[in-house]
Amino acid sequence: EAAITQAEEEETKEHLFESLLSECRDAIQAVREELKPDQKQRDHSLEIDSGKVSNIQYLHSYLTYIKLSTAIKRNESMAKALQKALLRQQGPEEDGKRVPRPQDLIRLYDIILQNLAELQQLPGLEEDKSYLKEIGIKTLVYKAYRCFFIAQSYVLVKKWSEALVLYDRVLKYATEVQAQAGTKKNNLKELPDVQDLITQVNAEKYSLQAAAILDASDTDEAESPSQVKDGKPLSERFEIFCLDPSLVSKQASLVHFPPEFQPIPCKPLFFDLALNHVTFPPLEDKAEQKAKSGLTGYIKGIFGFRS
Repeated sequence: EAAITQAEEEETKEHLFESLLSECRDAIQAVREELKPDQKQRDHSLEIDSGKVSNIQYLHSYLTYIKLSTAIKRNESMAKALQKALLRQQGPEEDGKRVPRPQDLIRLYDIILQNLAELQQLPGLEEDKSYLKEIGIKTLVYKAYRCFFIAQSYVLVKKWSEALVLYDRVLKYATEVQAQAGTKKNNLKELPDVQDLITQVNAEKYSLQAAAILDASDTDEAESPSQVKDGKPLSERFEIFCLDPSLVSKQASLVHFPPEFQPIPCKPLFFDLALNHVTFPPLEDKAEQKAKSGLTGYIKGIFGFRS
Protein backbone atom coordinates (compact mmCIF):
# COMPACT_ATOMS: atom_id res chain seq x y z
CA GLU A 1 0.00 0.00 0.00
CA ALA A 2 2.91 2.36 0.65
CA ALA A 3 4.15 1.78 -2.89
CA ILE A 4 0.68 2.53 -4.23
CA THR A 5 0.54 5.78 -2.27
CA GLN A 6 3.95 6.89 -3.55
CA ALA A 7 3.18 6.02 -7.18
CA GLU A 8 2.39 9.06 -9.32
CA GLU A 9 1.33 7.55 -12.64
CA GLU A 10 -2.09 5.95 -12.91
CA GLU A 11 -0.78 2.97 -14.84
CA THR A 12 1.71 2.20 -12.08
CA LYS A 13 -1.00 2.42 -9.43
CA GLU A 14 -3.28 0.14 -11.41
CA HIS A 15 -0.50 -2.42 -11.84
CA LEU A 16 0.23 -2.40 -8.10
CA PHE A 17 -3.45 -2.74 -7.25
CA GLU A 18 -3.78 -5.73 -9.57
CA SER A 19 -0.73 -7.38 -8.00
CA LEU A 20 -2.15 -6.91 -4.51
CA LEU A 21 -5.56 -8.23 -5.55
CA SER A 22 -3.96 -11.26 -7.18
CA GLU A 23 -2.09 -12.07 -3.95
CA CYS A 24 -5.31 -11.68 -1.97
CA ARG A 25 -7.14 -14.07 -4.28
CA ASP A 26 -4.37 -16.67 -3.92
CA ALA A 27 -4.44 -16.38 -0.12
CA ILE A 28 -8.25 -16.64 -0.03
CA GLN A 29 -8.13 -19.75 -2.22
CA ALA A 30 -5.64 -21.39 0.15
CA VAL A 31 -7.82 -20.58 3.15
CA ARG A 32 -10.90 -21.97 1.39
CA GLU A 33 -9.16 -25.30 0.99
CA GLU A 34 -8.51 -25.32 4.73
CA LEU A 35 -12.12 -24.37 5.42
CA LYS A 36 -13.53 -27.53 3.83
CA PRO A 37 -12.43 -29.99 6.56
CA ASP A 38 -13.18 -27.36 9.20
CA GLN A 39 -16.72 -27.09 7.87
CA LYS A 40 -17.16 -30.85 8.16
CA GLN A 41 -16.05 -30.71 11.78
CA ARG A 42 -18.56 -27.95 12.48
CA ASP A 43 -21.35 -30.04 11.00
CA HIS A 44 -20.61 -32.82 13.51
CA SER A 45 -20.07 -30.53 16.49
CA LEU A 46 -22.51 -29.88 19.31
CA GLU A 47 -25.46 -27.55 18.82
CA ILE A 48 -24.13 -25.20 21.47
CA ASP A 49 -21.06 -24.54 19.37
CA SER A 50 -22.82 -24.49 16.02
CA GLY A 51 -23.25 -20.70 16.02
CA LYS A 52 -19.60 -19.90 16.68
CA VAL A 53 -17.15 -18.81 13.99
CA SER A 54 -13.82 -20.60 13.88
CA ASN A 55 -10.45 -18.89 13.63
CA ILE A 56 -9.96 -20.06 10.06
CA GLN A 57 -13.26 -18.45 9.12
CA TYR A 58 -12.19 -15.21 10.76
CA LEU A 59 -9.02 -15.39 8.70
CA HIS A 60 -11.09 -15.90 5.56
CA SER A 61 -13.26 -12.88 6.43
CA TYR A 62 -10.15 -10.79 7.11
CA LEU A 63 -8.57 -11.66 3.76
CA THR A 64 -11.87 -11.02 1.98
CA TYR A 65 -12.08 -7.65 3.73
CA ILE A 66 -8.59 -6.75 2.49
CA LYS A 67 -9.45 -7.83 -1.05
CA LEU A 68 -12.72 -5.90 -1.19
CA SER A 69 -11.18 -2.80 0.43
CA THR A 70 -8.35 -2.88 -2.10
CA ALA A 71 -10.83 -3.23 -4.96
CA ILE A 72 -12.74 -0.21 -3.63
CA LYS A 73 -9.54 1.85 -3.43
CA ARG A 74 -8.57 0.81 -6.96
CA ASN A 75 -11.96 1.77 -8.38
CA GLU A 76 -11.90 5.05 -6.46
CA SER A 77 -8.47 5.83 -7.89
CA MET A 78 -9.77 5.11 -11.38
CA ALA A 79 -12.79 7.31 -10.69
CA LYS A 80 -10.57 10.22 -9.66
CA ALA A 81 -8.55 9.84 -12.86
CA LEU A 82 -11.74 9.84 -14.93
CA GLN A 83 -13.01 12.93 -13.12
CA LYS A 84 -9.82 14.78 -14.00
CA ALA A 85 -10.19 13.66 -17.61
CA LEU A 86 -13.79 14.92 -17.65
CA LEU A 87 -12.67 18.32 -16.38
CA ARG A 88 -10.04 18.54 -19.12
CA GLN A 89 -12.52 17.47 -21.76
CA GLN A 90 -13.62 20.37 -23.96
CA GLY A 91 -14.91 18.82 -27.15
CA PRO A 92 -15.93 15.59 -28.88
CA GLU A 93 -13.69 12.65 -29.63
CA GLU A 94 -10.53 13.51 -31.53
CA ASP A 95 -8.05 11.34 -33.43
CA GLY A 96 -10.06 8.22 -32.68
CA LYS A 97 -9.47 8.49 -28.93
CA ARG A 98 -12.33 7.58 -26.67
CA VAL A 99 -13.47 10.48 -24.53
CA PRO A 100 -14.50 9.60 -20.94
CA ARG A 101 -18.17 10.01 -20.11
CA PRO A 102 -20.17 10.14 -16.87
CA GLN A 103 -21.46 6.64 -17.64
CA ASP A 104 -17.95 5.28 -17.05
CA LEU A 105 -17.93 6.73 -13.55
CA ILE A 106 -21.40 5.35 -12.88
CA ARG A 107 -20.16 1.82 -13.62
CA LEU A 108 -17.21 2.25 -11.27
CA TYR A 109 -19.43 3.44 -8.43
CA ASP A 110 -21.80 0.53 -9.08
CA ILE A 111 -18.89 -1.86 -8.54
CA ILE A 112 -17.88 -0.01 -5.36
CA LEU A 113 -21.42 -0.29 -3.97
CA GLN A 114 -21.45 -3.99 -4.78
CA ASN A 115 -18.18 -4.46 -2.89
CA LEU A 116 -19.59 -2.60 0.11
CA ALA A 117 -22.65 -4.86 0.08
CA GLU A 118 -20.32 -7.88 0.22
CA LEU A 119 -18.43 -6.33 3.14
CA GLN A 120 -21.65 -6.19 5.15
CA GLN A 121 -22.15 -9.94 4.72
CA LEU A 122 -18.77 -11.17 5.96
CA PRO A 123 -19.09 -14.08 8.43
CA GLY A 124 -18.32 -13.14 12.02
CA LEU A 125 -19.07 -9.43 11.61
CA GLU A 126 -22.86 -9.52 11.49
CA GLU A 127 -23.20 -8.24 15.06
CA ASP A 128 -20.47 -5.59 14.95
CA LYS A 129 -22.66 -2.46 14.97
CA SER A 130 -19.75 -0.04 14.71
CA TYR A 131 -18.42 -1.82 11.64
CA LEU A 132 -21.84 -2.00 9.99
CA LYS A 133 -22.46 1.69 10.68
CA GLU A 134 -19.14 2.61 9.07
CA ILE A 135 -19.98 0.54 5.99
CA GLY A 136 -23.42 2.16 5.86
CA ILE A 137 -21.91 5.65 5.87
CA LYS A 138 -19.48 4.70 3.11
CA THR A 139 -22.39 3.33 1.10
CA LEU A 140 -24.22 6.65 1.40
CA VAL A 141 -21.13 8.56 0.27
CA TYR A 142 -20.67 6.48 -2.86
CA LYS A 143 -24.40 6.52 -3.57
CA ALA A 144 -24.24 10.31 -3.52
CA TYR A 145 -21.38 10.36 -6.02
CA ARG A 146 -23.04 7.77 -8.22
CA CYS A 147 -26.27 9.78 -8.22
CA PHE A 148 -24.30 12.94 -9.04
CA PHE A 149 -22.79 11.45 -12.18
CA ILE A 150 -26.14 10.01 -13.25
CA ALA A 151 -27.46 13.57 -13.06
CA GLN A 152 -24.48 14.74 -15.13
CA SER A 153 -25.33 12.19 -17.81
CA TYR A 154 -28.91 13.54 -17.94
CA VAL A 155 -27.58 17.08 -18.28
CA LEU A 156 -25.64 16.05 -21.39
CA VAL A 157 -28.87 14.96 -23.10
CA LYS A 158 -30.75 18.07 -21.86
CA LYS A 159 -33.13 16.24 -19.53
CA TRP A 160 -33.30 19.09 -17.07
CA SER A 161 -36.13 17.86 -14.83
CA GLU A 162 -34.57 14.44 -14.24
CA ALA A 163 -31.17 15.97 -13.52
CA LEU A 164 -32.64 18.44 -11.01
CA VAL A 165 -34.39 15.63 -9.12
CA LEU A 166 -31.16 13.64 -8.98
CA TYR A 167 -29.23 16.65 -7.68
CA ASP A 168 -31.74 16.92 -4.86
CA ARG A 169 -31.20 13.22 -4.13
CA VAL A 170 -27.44 13.85 -3.93
CA LEU A 171 -28.00 16.59 -1.36
CA LYS A 172 -30.21 14.21 0.62
CA TYR A 173 -27.50 11.52 0.72
CA ALA A 174 -24.82 14.06 1.64
CA THR A 175 -26.93 15.45 4.48
CA GLU A 176 -27.47 11.93 5.84
CA VAL A 177 -23.72 11.31 5.75
CA GLN A 178 -23.01 14.47 7.73
CA ALA A 179 -25.72 13.58 10.26
CA GLN A 180 -24.52 9.99 10.76
CA ALA A 181 -20.76 10.60 10.66
CA GLY A 182 -20.38 12.05 14.17
CA THR A 183 -17.42 10.37 15.82
CA LYS A 184 -16.65 8.32 12.71
CA LYS A 185 -14.98 11.22 10.92
CA ASN A 186 -11.50 9.87 11.66
CA ASN A 187 -12.36 6.58 9.95
CA LEU A 188 -13.85 8.39 6.94
CA LYS A 189 -10.87 10.57 6.08
CA GLU A 190 -10.05 8.44 3.05
CA LEU A 191 -13.52 8.99 1.58
CA PRO A 192 -14.34 11.85 -0.79
CA ASP A 193 -15.44 15.02 0.98
CA VAL A 194 -19.22 15.33 0.86
CA GLN A 195 -19.03 19.05 1.66
CA ASP A 196 -17.21 19.65 -1.61
CA LEU A 197 -19.88 17.59 -3.32
CA ILE A 198 -22.65 19.72 -1.77
CA THR A 199 -20.96 22.91 -2.98
CA GLN A 200 -20.55 21.48 -6.47
CA VAL A 201 -24.17 20.29 -6.61
CA ASN A 202 -25.51 23.70 -5.60
CA ALA A 203 -23.44 25.32 -8.35
CA GLU A 204 -24.61 22.73 -10.88
CA LYS A 205 -28.24 23.33 -9.94
CA TYR A 206 -27.97 27.04 -10.74
CA SER A 207 -26.20 26.28 -14.01
CA LEU A 208 -28.86 23.71 -14.87
CA GLN A 209 -31.72 26.14 -14.25
CA ALA A 210 -30.06 28.77 -16.43
CA ALA A 211 -29.41 26.24 -19.20
CA ALA A 212 -33.03 25.06 -19.05
CA ILE A 213 -34.31 28.64 -19.44
CA LEU A 214 -31.99 29.32 -22.37
CA ASP A 215 -32.95 26.04 -24.00
CA ALA A 216 -36.64 26.87 -23.65
CA SER A 217 -36.14 30.29 -25.28
CA ASP A 218 -34.15 28.72 -28.12
CA THR A 219 -36.98 26.25 -28.66
CA ASP A 220 -39.54 29.06 -28.87
CA GLU A 221 -37.41 30.94 -31.38
CA ALA A 222 -37.00 27.80 -33.44
CA GLU A 223 -40.74 27.20 -33.49
CA SER A 224 -41.76 30.73 -34.56
CA PRO A 225 -40.52 30.45 -38.18
CA SER A 226 -42.50 27.24 -38.64
CA GLN A 227 -45.67 29.13 -37.78
CA VAL A 228 -44.96 31.56 -40.62
CA LYS A 229 -44.36 28.81 -43.16
CA ASP A 230 -47.81 27.26 -42.80
CA GLY A 231 -49.20 29.51 -45.57
CA LYS A 232 -51.74 31.39 -43.47
CA PRO A 233 -52.17 35.09 -44.28
CA LEU A 234 -51.90 37.76 -41.62
CA SER A 235 -55.67 38.09 -41.31
CA GLU A 236 -55.90 34.51 -39.98
CA ARG A 237 -53.12 34.69 -37.36
CA PHE A 238 -53.64 37.93 -35.46
CA GLU A 239 -53.37 36.05 -32.13
CA ILE A 240 -49.88 34.65 -32.93
CA PHE A 241 -46.85 36.90 -32.55
CA CYS A 242 -43.91 36.10 -34.79
CA LEU A 243 -41.31 38.02 -36.71
CA ASP A 244 -42.29 37.70 -40.37
CA PRO A 245 -39.94 39.62 -42.70
CA SER A 246 -42.27 39.00 -45.64
CA LEU A 247 -44.81 41.47 -44.21
CA VAL A 248 -42.57 44.41 -45.15
CA SER A 249 -41.75 43.05 -48.59
CA LYS A 250 -43.60 43.39 -51.89
CA GLN A 251 -45.06 39.89 -51.51
CA ALA A 252 -46.70 40.29 -48.13
CA SER A 253 -49.42 37.75 -47.42
CA LEU A 254 -52.17 39.78 -45.78
CA VAL A 255 -55.41 38.21 -47.05
CA HIS A 256 -56.50 35.61 -49.56
CA PHE A 257 -56.86 37.33 -52.94
CA PRO A 258 -58.97 36.86 -54.91
CA PRO A 259 -61.41 35.78 -52.21
CA GLU A 260 -63.06 32.40 -52.48
CA PHE A 261 -66.60 32.12 -53.82
CA GLN A 262 -69.34 31.78 -51.26
CA PRO A 263 -72.92 30.64 -51.86
CA ILE A 264 -75.60 33.29 -51.26
CA PRO A 265 -79.43 33.07 -51.34
CA CYS A 266 -81.05 34.51 -54.50
CA LYS A 267 -84.16 34.26 -56.74
CA PRO A 268 -84.33 30.94 -58.65
CA LEU A 269 -83.90 32.30 -62.17
CA PHE A 270 -83.68 28.83 -63.66
CA PHE A 271 -87.41 28.39 -64.04
CA ASP A 272 -87.88 31.87 -65.53
CA LEU A 273 -85.26 31.28 -68.20
CA ALA A 274 -86.24 27.73 -69.02
CA LEU A 275 -89.97 28.24 -69.09
CA ASN A 276 -90.08 28.76 -72.86
CA HIS A 277 -88.24 25.48 -73.41
CA VAL A 278 -90.37 23.32 -71.15
CA THR A 279 -92.48 20.66 -72.88
CA PHE A 280 -95.59 20.01 -70.85
CA PRO A 281 -97.32 16.64 -70.72
CA PRO A 282 -100.58 16.18 -72.62
CA LEU A 283 -103.59 17.10 -70.51
CA GLU A 284 -106.46 16.73 -73.01
CA ASP A 285 -108.14 13.94 -71.13
CA LYS A 286 -108.08 15.87 -67.84
CA ALA A 287 -108.81 19.40 -68.94
CA GLU A 288 -112.34 20.78 -69.11
CA GLN A 289 -113.62 21.50 -72.56
CA LYS A 290 -114.50 25.17 -72.62
CA ALA A 291 -115.44 26.87 -75.74
CA LYS A 292 -113.83 30.19 -75.05
CA SER A 293 -110.70 29.33 -73.16
CA GLY A 294 -109.72 25.95 -74.39
CA LEU A 295 -106.56 24.15 -73.42
CA THR A 296 -104.42 27.27 -73.55
CA GLY A 297 -106.57 29.10 -71.05
CA TYR A 298 -106.53 26.10 -68.74
CA ILE A 299 -102.73 25.96 -68.71
CA LYS A 300 -102.51 29.68 -68.08
CA GLY A 301 -104.89 29.25 -65.19
CA ILE A 302 -102.66 26.61 -63.65
CA PHE A 303 -99.55 28.84 -63.69
CA GLY A 304 -101.39 31.93 -62.57
CA PHE A 305 -101.47 33.80 -65.87
CA ARG A 306 -105.06 34.96 -65.79
CA SER A 307 -106.28 37.97 -67.66
